[in-house]
Amino acid sequence: MPFRLSPNPIDSGALQRSLADVRAGACVTFEGWVRNRNEGQPVFALDYEAYSLLAEKEGARIIAEACEKFSVNSAECIHRTGHLALGELAVWVGVTAEHRGAAFDACRYIIDEAKARVPIWKKEHYASGATAWINCATRGDHAGEKRT
Repeated sequence: MPFRLSPNPIDSGALQRSLADVRAGACVTFEGWVRNRNEGQPVFALDYEAYSLLAEKEGARIIAEACEKFSVNSAECIHRTGHLALGELAVWVGVTAEHRGAAFDACRYIIDEAKARVPIWKKEHYASGATAWINCATRGDHAGEKRT
């Protein structure tokens, strides 16, 4: 399955190995981690929730678009749901292609489009004890990586 949600920790090594392909000259991966700050506030954990049916459908559409647009061999994206601690892997993207340029471009496209279009929300837990739900699609930031 090219896009999926998972309540379990992501094994990036196993995922990368699953992309092995003798036709590929490049493999590019992206990892988004839970960081300890957001917009100046100390964060100590996150919760992710998703509208699963729509998220998986839209995620699969994004993967298909990337494969067509950049002529890649394969692409996958997995996003965590549930409670995540600092440093945990929240999202992983992997792309293989004949050439590195296509792999880099497709990987960036997938993470940027997933953040903009896939219905996944995060609840930030702040050191102050406060919490805030954030819709990642409209917010533009996500697990250790800020969109510019």
